[in-house]
Amino acid sequence: MFSPNFDDRAIRVAAGNWLREQTDRFGPELEWERLRAGFRFRGMRIPLMNQRGIWKPRQLAMPLSITTSPKNPYADDFDRETGLLRYRYCGTDPEHRDNAGLRRLMETEQPAAYFHGIRPGLYLTIWPAYIVGNLANELAFEVAVDDPRYAEHLSEVPPDGASAAADRSLARGYPTRRAVVRIHQRVFRHRVLHAYRNRCAFCRLQQEPLLDAARIVPVRDPTGDLIVPNALALCKIHHAAFDRFFMGVTPKGVIQVRPDLLEEQDGPMLRHGLQGLHGQSIGRPRRAADHPDPDRLDLRYQEFRQAS
Repeated sequence: MFSPNFDDRAIRVAAGNWLREQTDRFGPELEWERLRAGFRFRGMRIPLMNQRGIWKPRQLAMPLSITTSPKNPYADDFDRETGLLRYRYCGTDPEHRDNAGLRRLMETEQPAAYFHGIRPGLYLTIWPAYIVGNLANELAFEVAVDDPRYAEHLSEVPPDGASAAADRSLARGYPTRRAVVRIHQRVFRHRVLHAYRNRCAFCRLQQEPLLDAARIVPVRDPTGDLIVPNALALCKIHHAAFDRFFMGVTPKGVIQVRPDLLEEQDGPMLRHGLQGLHGQSIGRPRRAADHPDPDRLDLRYQEFRQAS
């Protein structure tokens, strides 16, 4: 039994505040060890996760977090129409304590944290997440994301029933879609940087915090998929130069610098960081399947030539 001094709502608000402080300090992805260690509340440690996908600390009556593993063995996914996360049951028994706990979260409108595995030991943090549907026939729950201020200030389920629930559902649409985009982008970034061994394809810089996954063909194009062959690992300076057509890459992977930029006189960054790369070959991933797609490079290179 947990102590009556440990108020469920207060712990959840404290968890949200702690997660915000951690992500402000360390970025949106937090290590397993940090989440497992958790935070202190009235003198006791409250872990945010453990090996279980659905985690309930002993101080709480209902789960505090749900986690999708980087390997995603339970096939959690996102509904194409609603954008909601479909989070799979623990096992196949609807009455399993973890599944029953998530139903109670849904019934009481209490928030939980959602951790999406980017790679082993590293998780994108989403707060607050709400269980908004129980798809018993599919052995899955539907999960939406809300504005953090709602979780901090709402003390009980709104009293006006269905209309309030409908309004809340509509309000959650934007933060849920934004969270889904963030998840896809962060997973994409990890895959690209891993393929390029955390090196800029232009200058070979190996400082991971300074690297981006730069799409060759943007998302507005039908071929602008979030896949490694449609990307280059670039440092932030070369990503900006590539996006703004100061630099281009031929279909054979040769770096080109805009002609007028080659004529400019400035400082060592321009001379060595941009002009000095003209005519050099890009770095490529080890796996041929991860190499940049020549057709996509060609599409982008034609835009570079027109902009030049």
